[in-house]
Amino acid sequence: MTANPFVEPAPPIEGVPGAIDVANRLFARLRAAVVGRDDVIELILIALFADGHVLLEDYPGSGKTTLAKTLGQSILDDVPEDEIPSFRRIQFTPDLLPSDISGVNIFDIDTNEFQFRRGPIFAYVLLADEINRTSPKVQSALLEAMAEKQVTVDNTTYPLDNLFFVIATQNPLDLAGTYPLPTAQLDRFLFKVRMEHIDREDELEVLAPYPAPREDKVKELKAVTRSEVLQARQICRHHVHVARPIKECLVDIARATRDNRNVISGASTRSLMFALPALQARAMFHRRDYVAPEDVASLAPFVFAHRIELVPGVTNAHEIIRACAAEPIERLNRASLQAR
Repeated sequence: MTANPFVEPAPPIEGVPGAIDVANRLFARLRAAVVGRDDVIELILIALFADGHVLLEDYPGSGKTTLAKTLGQSILDDVPEDEIPSFRRIQFTPDLLPSDISGVNIFDIDTNEFQFRRGPIFAYVLLADEINRTSPKVQSALLEAMAEKQVTVDNTTYPLDNLFFVIATQNPLDLAGTYPLPTAQLDRFLFKVRMEHIDREDELEVLAPYPAPREDKVKELKAVTRSEVLQARQICRHHVHVARPIKECLVDIARATRDNRNVISGASTRSLMFALPALQARAMFHRRDYVAPEDVASLAPFVFAHRIELVPGVTNAHEIIRACAAEPIERLNRASLQAR
């Protein structure tokens, strides 16, 4: 492991190599299934290890279902008595009800009692497809489950699995008949990622294995277990060091968004709390036991851009975040150099 460049001593790194191995195995399987999306795959896995959720803005046929399904199938259930599927997909429609995703009580005539039948939200990895096509009531039910990892049906609360991870999608072009997520609900997502079309060489690589399915290559690669992912989360949180200058940089970025003339509502304090485990997970991905300035520069647009409200007519949220982050990151770079 590389030495920590900051003055404060790093905690022990025991377990970090194991977490890196888990991340590498997941990355290899996802990369075998989805070509030309390495940057998106990394962000999704960072969110997974940071215990966050991801909103993808994508075009139809961009590989989101394959990506989410492969991630679910790559996490093996080592607690079989829970009977929780690794992957479920919900196609959101205007007529969907909250009970359609959370579950419903069914009367059992044999026992003369109501039995709870779990909905598709009870899964390790959930693909919420076109989340902006359903009503705000259903959106709120899902987002509450994302925040609290539980659902409440008829005044009874049912816990979701600790691994519960949501990949939600929305189409950036087809806005007819949609219910856009308000800023307060967008705040529940760790990242919002815009997926663009892949380049020509990657599209040719997608077609290359035909007629053999790409899934055959995925099956040759080693999967991970639910427990390994949960342990890797804890290792990231407790064994990847976050120095004080990193925290100061995050605060300064948030304050800069609040003072920016193109921003009505800047980044919240909660967004700073969400950013910390994401930075730790990215550092672990890049084989470090400390968070570096490059982690902040890389993730800041994806953490903050969807959490700010822009003035009418302004749409370049990522550019605004980069502008707000430029000076704080420069100060952070100087601090890291002086601490060497």
